[in-house]
Amino acid sequence: MDAAILSRLQFAFTIGYHILWPTLTIGLAAFVAWSSMLWWWTGRPVYRDLMRFWMQLFALGFGMGVITGVVMSYEIGTNWAGFSRAVGNVLGPLFMYEAATAFFLESGFVGIMLFAEGRVSRGLHLFACVMVALGSLISASWILAANSWMQTPAGAVADADGIFHVVSWWNVVFNPSFPFRFMHMVCASFLTGAFVVAGVSAFQLLRGSFVDTSRIGLSMAMWAALLLAPLQIALGDRQGLNTAQYQPAKLAAMEGLWDTEHDVPATLFAWPDMAAEKNLYEISVPHLASLYLTHSWDGEVQGLKATPPENRPYVPLVFFAFRIMVGIGMLLLGLAITSAVLRWRGRLYDARWFHYAAVAATPLGFLAVLAGWTVTETGRQPFVVYGLLRTADAASPVSPGAVTASLIGFLLVYAILFISFLWFAGRLAFRGSIAMGAGEIVGHPWHPRLHSAGAVSAATVAAPAE
Repeated sequence: MDAAILSRLQFAFTIGYHILWPTLTIGLAAFVAWSSMLWWWTGRPVYRDLMRFWMQLFALGFGMGVITGVVMSYEIGTNWAGFSRAVGNVLGPLFMYEAATAFFLESGFVGIMLFAEGRVSRGLHLFACVMVALGSLISASWILAANSWMQTPAGAVADADGIFHVVSWWNVVFNPSFPFRFMHMVCASFLTGAFVVAGVSAFQLLRGSFVDTSRIGLSMAMWAALLLAPLQIALGDRQGLNTAQYQPAKLAAMEGLWDTEHDVPATLFAWPDMAAEKNLYEISVPHLASLYLTHSWDGEVQGLKATPPENRPYVPLVFFAFRIMVGIGMLLLGLAITSAVLRWRGRLYDARWFHYAAVAATPLGFLAVLAGWTVTETGRQPFVVYGLLRTADAASPVSPGAVTASLIGFLLVYAILFISFLWFAGRLAFRGSIAMGAGEIVGHPWHPRLHSAGAVSAATVAAPAE
């Protein structure tokens, strides 16, 4: 393989690995902030214990995200010099804005969130938790604005040397696909976080440990999933309509559609044959694709043959990744609905088969996110800036051997990091919530005694993890 293909593989691996951690921390930051608010409002120690426990897992994910995110900035400079040269005027400021307005905000308050609980008032700690959660969302907005600009470029023009210059920052940031990608990704992060909380809580219920906190955690997570799963499907529909308008070749690859036609069937399974420009072993449902792609029973959808072969993505990868994402989304929706039925029947906390299912579903949100990003990024090919800058022209003139060596190094180091994360996260899951401190005053958060120096005992401040 040449250096460009190897660089693509390396960046695909590093960004795929990195995206796991923002997905986790966006979801957990929101859950920690919500638990902190309930602790501040109700004074119930169970919410404090939930907050403390999930702050620890958030801290692990936050550290992993910082480490792997820094690496990619260097990788863009070494392996993608043509890309940096062409789009630096556009994407460089966006990355700087992300650091200045989001990462610094998140990092500034994460110390209070992780280390000052019990040393500052509940209100101040709640404020820190909210700022960390808000910072993660602002950070995601800038990164997704940059990525969305690469998908649907607007507000910048290229000069004779192929260097892009901004003519409207508003159009750069709020490019045609940004609102849909941002909402879809944030909802995916919240949904992934909900099933992580549900899976760990169900695991502790199966072990019969920390029953009170585990029940509350499972209940909160499944309420969130019941709201987020159908919302994610609706947001995905809106993004699909946007993709049909601005990236028709990607949408055709997602559907395995070769000919432009009306009454498009939904292909449940097939093997796309790019050489023959047709699907093998196809199983489809008549009219259904027209219905959800155009919201019309016989709507027209553009096929891949309308795009020159040299400008088409690798169809099988896009096609199957899309079905993995949708399949997982439907499975998570089914689990959320099942939890509602069990709750209605009073069996949510004692249906062990559902607890096993929740544990098994813990990684599914991450797999759906990886599949979705595979669709997004490979469906854009062979362009790195859709329709304007080809990926082959964006790569650096480096030797294949150098890229191979660094790729192997990344694989080894990241494998060690991932095993280490699983080890520490697994230990936390087995240990469960931090034990409640002795002498905690429980009551309404506005009670004056709760804000006095003696409201939190020394035992609570120094309580070890158990």
